[in-house]
Amino acid sequence: MFCGEKKLLETERRVKANDREFNEKFQYANNRIHTSKYNVLTFLPINLFEQFQRVANAYFLFLLILQLIPEISSLSWFTTIVPLVLVLTITAVKDATDDFFRHKSDNQVNNRLSEVLINGRLQSEKWMNVKAGDIIKLENNQFVAADLLLLSSSEPHGLCYIETAELDGETNLKVRHALPVTSELGADISRLAEFDGVVTCEPPNNKLDKFTGDLAWKDNKYPLNNEKIILRGCVLRNSSWCFGMVIFAGPDTKLMQNSGRTKFKRTSIDRLMNTLVLWIFGFLVCMGIILAIGNSIWEHQVGDYFQAFLFRDEVVKNPIFSGFLTFWSYIIILNTVVPISLYVSVEVIRLGHSHFINWDRKMYYSKRETLAEARTTTLNEELGQIEYVFSDKTGTLTQNIMTFNKCSINGRTYGEIYDNLGRKIEINEKTKPVDFSFNPQADSKFQFYDHSLIESIKLGDPKVHEFFRLLALCHTVMPEEKNEGKLIYQVQSPDEGALVTAARNFGFIFKSRTPETITVEEMGKVVTYRLLAFLDFNNIRKRMSVIVQNPEGQIKLYCKGADTILFEKLHPSNEELMTLTSDHLSEFGGEGLRTLAIAYRDLNEEYFKEWFKLLEEASRGLDMRDERIAAAYEEIERDMMLLGATAIEDKLQDGVIETIASLSLANIKIWVLTGDKQETAMNIGYSCNMLTDDMNEVFVISGQTAAEVWEELKKAKQLLFERSTGFTNGYAFCEKLQELKLGSTVEETVTGDYALIINGHSLGYALEANLQNEFLEIACICKTVICCRVTPLQKAQVVELVKTHRKAVTLAIGDGANDISMIKSAHIGVGISGQEGMQAVLASDYSFAQFRYLQRLLLVHGRWSYFRMCKFLCYFFYKNFAFTLVHFWFGFFCGFSAQIALDTSYWTVINHVFIWGSIAVYFSILFTMHSDGIFDIFPNQFPFVGNARHSLTQKSTWLVILLTTVVSVMPVITFRFLKVDLYPTLSDQVRQLQRAQDKATPLKSHKRQPRRTSSRRSGYAFAHQEGYGELITSGKNMRVKNLPTSGLGKTMYNSTSWIENLCKKTTDTVNSFSPDRTVKL
Repeated sequence: MFCGEKKLLETERRVKANDREFNEKFQYANNRIHTSKYNVLTFLPINLFEQFQRVANAYFLFLLILQLIPEISSLSWFTTIVPLVLVLTITAVKDATDDFFRHKSDNQVNNRLSEVLINGRLQSEKWMNVKAGDIIKLENNQFVAADLLLLSSSEPHGLCYIETAELDGETNLKVRHALPVTSELGADISRLAEFDGVVTCEPPNNKLDKFTGDLAWKDNKYPLNNEKIILRGCVLRNSSWCFGMVIFAGPDTKLMQNSGRTKFKRTSIDRLMNTLVLWIFGFLVCMGIILAIGNSIWEHQVGDYFQAFLFRDEVVKNPIFSGFLTFWSYIIILNTVVPISLYVSVEVIRLGHSHFINWDRKMYYSKRETLAEARTTTLNEELGQIEYVFSDKTGTLTQNIMTFNKCSINGRTYGEIYDNLGRKIEINEKTKPVDFSFNPQADSKFQFYDHSLIESIKLGDPKVHEFFRLLALCHTVMPEEKNEGKLIYQVQSPDEGALVTAARNFGFIFKSRTPETITVEEMGKVVTYRLLAFLDFNNIRKRMSVIVQNPEGQIKLYCKGADTILFEKLHPSNEELMTLTSDHLSEFGGEGLRTLAIAYRDLNEEYFKEWFKLLEEASRGLDMRDERIAAAYEEIERDMMLLGATAIEDKLQDGVIETIASLSLANIKIWVLTGDKQETAMNIGYSCNMLTDDMNEVFVISGQTAAEVWEELKKAKQLLFERSTGFTNGYAFCEKLQELKLGSTVEETVTGDYALIINGHSLGYALEANLQNEFLEIACICKTVICCRVTPLQKAQVVELVKTHRKAVTLAIGDGANDISMIKSAHIGVGISGQEGMQAVLASDYSFAQFRYLQRLLLVHGRWSYFRMCKFLCYFFYKNFAFTLVHFWFGFFCGFSAQIALDTSYWTVINHVFIWGSIAVYFSILFTMHSDGIFDIFPNQFPFVGNARHSLTQKSTWLVILLTTVVSVMPVITFRFLKVDLYPTLSDQVRQLQRAQDKATPLKSHKRQPRRTSSRRSGYAFAHQEGYGELITSGKNMRVKNLPTSGLGKTMYNSTSWIENLCKKTTDTVNSFSPDRTVKL
């Protein structure tokens, strides 16, 4: 798949900028990629080798060789070679066509153009000609050609923004920083051409979130990390240009290191047929031996009497040698027990099943006019045997669209609509949304249906105004105004984008920001707030806050975060409102919405001065600096006043919940493998009903070391076993556990519903050889498994783990380039033509537009294909055995002389008679029995022809039909009922158990029940890492036109973070604080 293997195993990589001669001595790969399986020279040998892995093909080749020997062949070799060559040719043409499209896709990528700095000037070069050490210029919205070290960009401080959808499926932007020493190079071509830095770094690997190395330049060394690297597959966003130095190219890039190989996929039916062919061949050998022994005996006892009539060679007169030749002759004659037409027929049936999938109108998505497509014709019956489904989340289960769905403000919920009688109205496509025409800058895509909220805003409700003011101020969004005056928000997380967009539509429009100010247009009035402090989000705090001063001099702290954290910081006077809001949050959470609590606090000037001094002291300290700063944050984020809560919907695709429920009833386990963060994935799990509050336990594996992961897995396994068996003694548990083996034994022992959540870092340890069996055992016991923050390679490794150790048929479904590895690794790969392009579709075996079509693909087409194929094989083997045993029996009557009782042409005629003749005879008899025309033509020969119509007018005829039907059917029905009662099958027992459970279980209300409060999961999932707060307050991500020119603002801009700025301030700055002077942290 990749370029040729490197001659040397790398332990580290050394790359020198602008020096191809230096880099070529290390024989680094160029930037050409190969995803195809064959080329012109290797196609024939590799393809024939793959085809002859089918035992039947090798078997027929062996027969062909035997038929070329005249002493033992009584059939023409032409009857075998023509169908064999035909089968091999058709399969080869199909494989060549598939590989042609792979070559075409590779050429499109390899021939893309990029600007490369060569000999002191920028030249357009094809991607495949780019080499390690080259300096490349990228422009906005352009794909990154190779793994680059960022040197400089058009943004201040060498920042640039990238989108990594093809790597991890996330569409939110990420920031990369250039080293300060290289960012000074800017776009100066002459200085860039003179750049001769040497990068020493790790060898090529598949870790997307890690990079270690250093840059040596001008007698100095500068450390490098992942924040300085732009990976192939990313897209440059919101940056006019940037320059980068190629570190890894082509197959060495992390994207290609995570790509799986294109594998030759075979179905279980193929493997079964291979096994059957071996057994049947053994049966054929046994028949040949019996007939050969019979021939030797016959030649010894009777054959001499026939010499006067049959002339034979002297050699053949030997009975033993005659039996040896007869053995091979019968091997040829009896080969019809497994004729080559079997494989031709199987391929024709599979082709028909593929067309059934392509023609299925119930799998047609009219909004994008997308049909379901079977991109392979060899895997249809495998669809009916799927045991594990591995699914991506973003774009597969969800639409990757965040919408502001509901909110709770001052104890009142908004987002639902009611009729005049107070009954709730279900929102559908015909429901009229709120008219935002009063707001010229409203986002036209935003829809909200509760008109009472807009009325509250227009009436000037202070709580509602404060609610949306908070949403417009407390965030890390960066605004960008297009040429046509359109305001675009660049967001770190889709959640924040949804909240800021909602505030924008309701009249609180976030306009711009500087390191010191935030400008908001409130109901048509432009208001500029001074940004005094930014208390950023992290995974421990689970909240973020801003401290701002309005033009009237009031200082306020605005905070939003996880309700479980924020409610502990509220003022005691909020008890009643908190209880009411908590109920609303439970209701929102029960509907699968991502919830967020909103609060604020009024600060007086004196208190802020004291807190500022406390924070200054914490920032200056060297010991436990982070802990002391966190304590300062805790000090000011208390006694807050609750405003309400937001509910964001990460829209699921239509029919996802029903599809997952149906697949679960079919005993198909669904694992979610996503590059998204844990909280987001868990919320989707609750939305899809994969996670429920009725589960006995949800295990979260988040260990940072192999020992921690092993300990967490051990505790999970112990808890599983204790709850199911009642063991509470650790020694007894260990003894019992040693008796159980990996596999179904433990699964049968454990009862209850469990779920397993594991992040990518912990999964890396869990997939190691010493832990993978433990992980797999626990995961297979759990009803739901969600793997978060996983790399494309880890997705493939999980699929391979289940394939190898569980011997289960697997299916992988995804929509992005980051899903290609697992799609190739699974037995069946399904691509969804979604928002992330067509990369997954091109690598898949089947494709369609919506996840819900998976239910019909597996439970309808998969079942039908498997059922029909099994019926066909049973009939085919029966038919062939019946014909072949005729020749076996005939051997006892022809002196075991290897003569054929029925010629091959006769066998062909028999096949056609069975198929077409039976249909013709059936319709002929039907036509004759109900045709008066035949009677008119031949009245004497057919005196009773046509009497059926007349006899049906007699009452006695109907009585006879009724009595005959009852007499014929009743014994069968009685036998069936008695058999079900006395000797029920496993299916009958399951049905009886389900009926008993349905009768015992009271009818449940169709109204959705909210999840219990204790297990409610907050939807606060801004980022896996810390937010952009430090960037915003330092001003590094601001345009040059917004830079302060003098004074304190200039000092703030040049510093690296607002905490360091805070450390530099003096006590005089605090003492001189006034409403007219901003204290910037």
